[in-house]
Amino acid sequence: MSNKDVCLLTTKDYTILEVMQERCLGRDDPIRELLRRKLDGATVVFRDDIPSTVVTLSSRVSYRIDDGPAETRIVAHDEMRGMVGSVLSITNPRGLALLGLAEGQSITIRRIDGEEETLTVQEVVYQPEAAKREADTLQRGGVPPKPRGPILRLVHRSDDVPLRPKRELLAPFDGGPDDPGPSAA
Repeated sequence: MSNKDVCLLTTKDYTILEVMQERCLGRDDPIRELLRRKLDGATVVFRDDIPSTVVTLSSRVSYRIDDGPAETRIVAHDEMRGMVGSVLSITNPRGLALLGLAEGQSITIRRIDGEEETLTVQEVVYQPEAAKREADTLQRGGVPPKPRGPILRLVHRSDDVPLRPKRELLAPFDGGPDDPGPSAA
């Protein structure tokens, strides 16, 4: 087993892979060898301990195949209905290969035609375990972790940018008896 086969799996993800291995149809199953590599090289952690940069089930991940363009998919247990082209199932060798990898980590797999391809995780865009931890922190009144990317704010005029939104209740405008109202506009 090479150092590239090392992966980090949650207890749930590891258990699902074990069941998949038990159900492999035989020696000719295209994911059998990859399943064995994943399970043999796995470090298993609780879902609260998995870093947010690791691909878990239901994560949205941006990855590259060899030197190709980046693709973004949701790594899922099975194909989801209505999500054509956005889901990469772990019953597919590419989906299985990405599971447990961290950002920047690569794995080389053999395609059905016998050729090899290298998958590299560019970014874990969304991870359900990290989202749950953030929601739990907010619910307890804690400060959420800082976002990893830039935050954009729409500004209409540069001279009218408040540092903080004002919290005041405005009364409806009363223009008096001469005011023609909004219909005059």
